[in-house]
Amino acid sequence: KIAVTQLTPELIRSGEWRRVELKPYDVKADVEPLYPGRLHPLTEFIKEVREIFTEMGFTEIKGPIIESCFWNFDALFTPQDHPAREMQDTFYLSNPSSIELNDRELVERVKKTHEDGWETGSTGWGGKWSEDAAKKLVLRTHTTCVSVRYLAEHKDPPVKVFSVDRVFRNERISFKSLAEFHQIEGIIMDEGVTLRDLKGVLTQFYKKLGLEKVQFWPSYFPYTEPSMNSVVYVPQAGRWLELCGMGIFRPEVTKPLGIEHPVLAWGGGLERLLMLRLGITDIRILYQNDLGWLRRVKTCL
Repeated sequence: KIAVTQLTPELIRSGEWRRVELKPYDVKADVEPLYPGRLHPLTEFIKEVREIFTEMGFTEIKGPIIESCFWNFDALFTPQDHPAREMQDTFYLSNPSSIELNDRELVERVKKTHEDGWETGSTGWGGKWSEDAAKKLVLRTHTTCVSVRYLAEHKDPPVKVFSVDRVFRNERISFKSLAEFHQIEGIIMDEGVTLRDLKGVLTQFYKKLGLEKVQFWPSYFPYTEPSMNSVVYVPQAGRWLELCGMGIFRPEVTKPLGIEHPVLAWGGGLERLLMLRLGITDIRILYQNDLGWLRRVKTCL
């Protein structure tokens, strides 16, 4: 007899069903896999990070992607000849290329702070500060400019805010760096807060992400003093991995803004944390839209 897999209306009407053999139905046979819709792993992870900081009592803030050099660099006491401000590291806009700085009193205080330290107790960077350089527009290189903008409008404690958003660096794309990525940024401003408080906050944050071994190493940043890097131990690699920079805003940052209390600050790349979670070593995988990998990767829960 001829073997068939289906009993069709034609077989029944013609009577051929009497002369064929129906194949047995294998309930254990493989079927085509179903791939339900889901969020991208990066989107899921951003949501998780936001939920953690919200649970810890923080409020999320936002800021413009296109930023003036004044807020991106000068308000953070980054010298105007700093390598980070060179075109090979920063994306400068050509049209429009600059913007007016409307808060003249703040601009004057920042100018004096750069030139001679103003009332901060330091000697500043020396030389002549250029307002034309501060007016130039860039794609923000970090989200710290979002925090300092917020401080300029919220001078009274307590302040406890964070930001998770895109930043841009004029870097060569490789397995460890991208021209566009996400940064986690946050500040705490209150009476009597110390570096110890900041270490406690970040340790708690990392533990909520499943990172148990956390250390803090001395470092340097133009706008914080003291400054540190947070590092976590990666068992799979058998080494410590640097995750974010942190410290206390210098008086050269806070005094021109009218801030009288200590401000704890930190910031670092979000993708690096997700790479640890997913066990990948090439950051480009997160943006390649490889359907095979996206279907296999575990959901962040």
